[in-house]
Amino acid sequence: MPAQSNMLIDGPALWSDLMETARFGGTPKGGICRLALSDEDKSVRTWFAQTCEALGCTVTYDSMGNQFARRAGTCETLPPIMIGSHLDTQPTGGKFDGILGVLGGVAVLRALHSADVSTRHPIEVVNWTNEEGARFTPPMLASGVFGGAFTQEFARSRPDKNGITLGEALEQTGFVGEEDCGKHPACAYFELHIEQGPVLEAEEKTIGVVQGVQAMRWYDVTVTGQDAHAGTTPMTMRSDALWSAARMIDGVHQVAMNHAPDGLSTVGIIECLPASSNVIPGSVHFTVDLRHPSDGTLEIMEKEFYQTLEAIAASCGVEFSISPTWTSDAVHFDPLCVSFVEKSAQNLGYSARKIVSGAGHDAVYVARVVPTAMVFVPCWKGISHNEAESAEPHDVTAGANVLLHAVLQADSEMA
Repeated sequence: MPAQSNMLIDGPALWSDLMETARFGGTPKGGICRLALSDEDKSVRTWFAQTCEALGCTVTYDSMGNQFARRAGTCETLPPIMIGSHLDTQPTGGKFDGILGVLGGVAVLRALHSADVSTRHPIEVVNWTNEEGARFTPPMLASGVFGGAFTQEFARSRPDKNGITLGEALEQTGFVGEEDCGKHPACAYFELHIEQGPVLEAEEKTIGVVQGVQAMRWYDVTVTGQDAHAGTTPMTMRSDALWSAARMIDGVHQVAMNHAPDGLSTVGIIECLPASSNVIPGSVHFTVDLRHPSDGTLEIMEKEFYQTLEAIAASCGVEFSISPTWTSDAVHFDPLCVSFVEKSAQNLGYSARKIVSGAGHDAVYVARVVPTAMVFVPCWKGISHNEAESAEPHDVTAGANVLLHAVLQADSEMA
């Protein structure tokens, strides 16, 4: 165990930070709307930089606007241990998704600073740009560039709904550093996050020791029929795109049920044209999200998905197309870093269980190039991406304590 085995983070200060930062983009319903590189995001980024500088850190940016708050180590030639997540939110997001990981990192810095403890490695807290993908799609763009999943040219070219690209937004906000994204060294990365699901709360566990992240695939589906008059076209002579799409959506649901409980499917967007109450729909577009912890099983689910839609289209007399839009393979976190999380929870006396993340995180892409682990804490009813998102102060504190001690373990045992 590290010499600082009795050190704990300042729980009330961490909670105060969470409530303080919630005012940047705060909504009337108690949530947050803080889209990447918006004025609200710029304000909270400035708050983060100033807070870390007050703790003796230096703050730098890379070419994708990722923020690195660095606390010096006693051996500056060692690569840093990174802690991080994101400060941007969904349009109707909550107070904990993402920012808990950043502020948990700040709590670690504060604990080290208050105790006047020096670590061998530099410790860095990272704010990754545009994790949510709510303004610029796909999600996790900047950590994706860092991990080699996307080129910088692709990421910076992504437009928002007003045609402003991520690159243009970076220039406008001034968060562009000289260091090329992906060139920043690190020996380990730890990310604290609310679970965004109901398992820990239901099982009354305080800590989730995250083993990895499930595989995910996204698709755009377009169904083409024939728009026609609702009052003059017999039912047997219709090519109704919406009726066909409804059957397809039910089929997508069944694909996941065939692989329950781990298989998941979601249709999140449906657009119907010509969108008139007395016109048979001629075109429907919908999105599909398929997920499973196993890459192999997800491959089987994808085949069933394609076959299901093909059979339904043939029986309904419509045409269809499927366009894959995003793929993320299953991620298995570094066993040594995961063991640091598990041992820290055990040594601190917190109840814990192993868990696989159902949601994507910056850790997915960082894990491609840096040994990585995650810490989960419960959230109320598993609700996230929602203004009602909530967590308990004692759980938040516990998660940050585990984060602190996992970092101390890494500092003690890693080169």
